[in-house]
Amino acid sequence: MDGLTSAQVSGAKTNHVPRRSSRSLGAIIRANVFTLFNLVIGVLWALVLIFGAWQDGLFGLVIVANALIGIVQEFRAKRTLDKLAVINEAPVTVRRDGRDQEIPPHQVVLGDLILLGPGDRLLVDGEVVESDGLEIDESLLTGEADPVHKLPGDEVQSGSFAVAGSGAFVATKVGADAYAVRLAEEASRFHLARSELRDGVTNFIKYITWLVIPIGTLLIYSQLRNSADFGTAITGAVAGIVTMIPEGLVLMTSIAFAVGVVRLGRRSCLVQELPAIEGLARVDVLCLDKTGTLTAGGMDLGEVLPLSEGRPIHDALAALANVDHRPNATAKAIQSRYPAAADGWTAVDVVPFSSARKWSGADFGPHGVWLLGAPDVLLDATADGYERAAELASTGTRVLALCRTDSLASASVASAAGTEKATAGKVEAVALVTLKQRIRPDAHETLRYFAKQGVTVKVISGDNPDSVAAIAIGLEIPDGHRAIDARTLPADDPAKLAELLDTNTVFGRVTPQQKRAFVGALQSRGHTVAMTGDGVNDVLALKDADLGIAMGAGSPATKAVAQVVLLDDKFSSLPHVVGEGRRVLANIERVSNLFLTKTFYAIALSLLTGVLGLMFPFAPRHSTLVNALTIGIPAFVLALAPTLERAKPGFVPRVLRFAVPAGLLCAGAVSLAFWAAHSGTSTLIEDRTSATIALFLTTWWVLILITKPLTLGRIAMIGAMAGLFALALAIPFIRHFFALEPGDLSNDLTAVGISVVAAVGISAAVKVAGTLRP
Repeated sequence: MDGLTSAQVSGAKTNHVPRRSSRSLGAIIRANVFTLFNLVIGVLWALVLIFGAWQDGLFGLVIVANALIGIVQEFRAKRTLDKLAVINEAPVTVRRDGRDQEIPPHQVVLGDLILLGPGDRLLVDGEVVESDGLEIDESLLTGEADPVHKLPGDEVQSGSFAVAGSGAFVATKVGADAYAVRLAEEASRFHLARSELRDGVTNFIKYITWLVIPIGTLLIYSQLRNSADFGTAITGAVAGIVTMIPEGLVLMTSIAFAVGVVRLGRRSCLVQELPAIEGLARVDVLCLDKTGTLTAGGMDLGEVLPLSEGRPIHDALAALANVDHRPNATAKAIQSRYPAAADGWTAVDVVPFSSARKWSGADFGPHGVWLLGAPDVLLDATADGYERAAELASTGTRVLALCRTDSLASASVASAAGTEKATAGKVEAVALVTLKQRIRPDAHETLRYFAKQGVTVKVISGDNPDSVAAIAIGLEIPDGHRAIDARTLPADDPAKLAELLDTNTVFGRVTPQQKRAFVGALQSRGHTVAMTGDGVNDVLALKDADLGIAMGAGSPATKAVAQVVLLDDKFSSLPHVVGEGRRVLANIERVSNLFLTKTFYAIALSLLTGVLGLMFPFAPRHSTLVNALTIGIPAFVLALAPTLERAKPGFVPRVLRFAVPAGLLCAGAVSLAFWAAHSGTSTLIEDRTSATIALFLTTWWVLILITKPLTLGRIAMIGAMAGLFALALAIPFIRHFFALEPGDLSNDLTAVGISVVAAVGISAAVKVAGTLRP
């Protein structure tokens, strides 16, 4: 039991598992350079440089811009995640040379003696050599929620965690040989899981890619048939094809996610899965675990109120508080007044505390069997002190009952059998012990924020419901007085459970399995549920929630399964976490509207010109100018702008309801403006200038609609884009560079008039389409 010696450690196999909190720099560069978009745009760019003017090849710069911006942003996110992943690593307690010490996980070696206490996560496989009521939760490996009591000689596997008692095991498999290395790595891996947003963008790209091939072929044929100049025909076809491709949409989505990760990282929030950013925005129910979330870590021992004369109350409390080598918060609070057990109080048998039992106990031989736990679990309603305990709990004080019983074995059997009372033998209430909980100073303001944002708060705790309700009322949580004892909730009626959860706010005496059921019940009612927690009793619920949020000071197990970890343990960080998610998702939807409007007007124009055999109404350089001013620059600004809008489901149908009518009307306006000019005596450049004016004005109006609500900053951006376009028409050098000739005033005014009518039509069409259900 002295563990390895220093000499043995130096030659042993280490627990080396390569950290993959993000892609390597080489992988990031390859992923951003070698893309389908870059291939298509690169080929089109080469065709323009061969057969047309180099000015028409400006769109090729988007390859460089996309790659550089994507690489820089993801590399920033990589560095942030790598740093935070190291901070989030929980140390492992090992015994070496007969001395206990904490070391980083990667320094564990084969044969190490690893010590366990409640909340410790097992990072390697091993064999138990010491057990003091040690219970291991293997639910993440087996799906079985009940903890398993481990005895010397039993095997334990990585990926499980200790929930009660203490013990030690010898590492038999480390590094890549461990059973759950993938689970151990998953906590800090940078990846894109499934999400409505990512799926929607991917589907857009897939369908558009298939459309580009036949429409592009038709367009090339019509341009070649319609123009004696081969170069003009090629550049006209390229203009239509390039505009169809939403080349910046994937980039902007990735940038918004990556910037969200970096911003939250600066607030010591570790986002362990990139799509968690999306989950942040969709949350409408936040389940809070009282202890460690609303209340700060640790407690202070209050009063010890005797209920029986002549009993060794203080000696019993001291012995119970010091019986566990890895004391929980309650034991630590009692230890502050009773730092050591009295002489002769040695435990011969121990039942450690667990959140499922809600009590702990020990057999001290000649001094008898003593229990410490929840009064409403240990005592009958008629027992001495029961009413007094309820009165104290209703004030927000945490109350424990110190009791004597006949046999610890009968107590354990009765608890395991699931009876309402914890013991089968006679229980004598000896004293009530009060504990003062420390309310987080930032809790009140944080809860007020969620109330304003329409996020419903549910307080879920293993404590007495009256005690929890008193804290909820003090924090002004809406309907905080509506408290329910979870032991009265239906276990076999999910619909009824969901209804009760919807209509009530505070739930006490909740077991870990019930917390998990609560999450599922709320999700069955269409809610997007976030769950916060810091203890091992929260792990199952955190794992099943749409968004699991762990406190930094919480157990390693909770931090392993949560998608977001508040490393600085600040409850006040939650508004920033939710706000960042809303910013990302709302802005990506805006940006998607811009890019998909461009795609649909390009498809419509390409089909129209291809079928009718007309010249394409603008050249690539025209679309480069207009796209930069109405999509490129604004999209970059909008993707990073602040917003408080809560995300709603139905991303794809909403974007289509906007982009399809807007795109078709833009295409109609451009076609009419070009056709009206082309039917006169003006040149092709003048005709295309009129079409470009119509294109800018209609897409500029789309930008205005998307940017609402208009703020001073957004108005300035919209005005700046209009000013830049006016300068492009006014300054000779720029006008010549972009092949613009506003020489025919009547054609240009006609284009303006058509654009005004189209803008009215776009507003009306989008308004009508917005009222339709997908």
